[in-house]
Amino acid sequence: MSNVDLNLLLALDALLAERSVTRAARRLNLSHSAMSRTLARLRVVTGDPLLVRAGRGLVPTPRALELVDHVHTLTRDALAVLRPQISEVDMASVELTFTVRASESFMKWLSAPVVKAVLEVAPRICLRFEAKPDKGAQPLREGLVDLEIGRIGTSAPEIRTRFLFHDHYVGVARIGHPMLEKEPVTIEQFAMCSHVVALQEGQAIKPLNDELERVGLRRNITIVVPGYPDAMRIARQSELIAIVPASCLGDVASTDGCRRLGRFDLPWPIPVFKVSALWHPRMDADPVHRRLRDLVISTCQAAYSGVTL
Repeated sequence: MSNVDLNLLLALDALLAERSVTRAARRLNLSHSAMSRTLARLRVVTGDPLLVRAGRGLVPTPRALELVDHVHTLTRDALAVLRPQISEVDMASVELTFTVRASESFMKWLSAPVVKAVLEVAPRICLRFEAKPDKGAQPLREGLVDLEIGRIGTSAPEIRTRFLFHDHYVGVARIGHPMLEKEPVTIEQFAMCSHVVALQEGQAIKPLNDELERVGLRRNITIVVPGYPDAMRIARQSELIAIVPASCLGDVASTDGCRRLGRFDLPWPIPVFKVSALWHPRMDADPVHRRLRDLVISTCQAAYSGVTL
């Protein structure tokens, strides 16, 4: 065992996950040259090229593909064994990066109160927010993300979840917009308006779009933007209307800009959806992770406790 270097296992896990010497080096805080030398050592130790050049990138060999899951499991188990399990943690002295993956809307409305709550308890923590381009579970499985906030979109059976709040979609328009004077809004009135649409919406309001199509109507889309905050900003400064989750208008978002927006019920029912916190069971019992995720979860729940959805 004296000739076994467990750092090679960590490096192999990173290389197989990233399939890039540059990204693997960044993940392990190593230089590119150090990671290149490590890959050369791994090729000697395993007797396999592992990653080979294909155009401008690297592709795994068949042997490397066989090793991916096994190496990842071994790496996580080794780290768990070598990390002390402490029931009572001095959070004020903890130094680590805690990564939260969430939508742009979450980062705009809730990142500030979450940061405040976490730093009051753990001032040496680096709280890292990452965008959520999809609902895949791989970042949680690989340990690249500690906590995810949003709708449950993964079928990964092992992922742990905790309910945060219910949400549903509403229409928004600037205060004084004629649409706010119509109650209830008919589907014809809704279709006549010009719309700003968030790409973040995806297929969320498909029942409404299906009903519009059924009666021979469609949304008059004038502007398309990346996220709900962009759609709300344009709606409050124009005659356009938008569709956003009701949580975007909650108490946590009671800025001057949001107070200049009114809401109205959509002309066709859209199912209510759950917003949850998700994490991998690997970190379920970790005392630091548990304390930090509880802080994030309680902050989210408190922020929307009084929201009328």
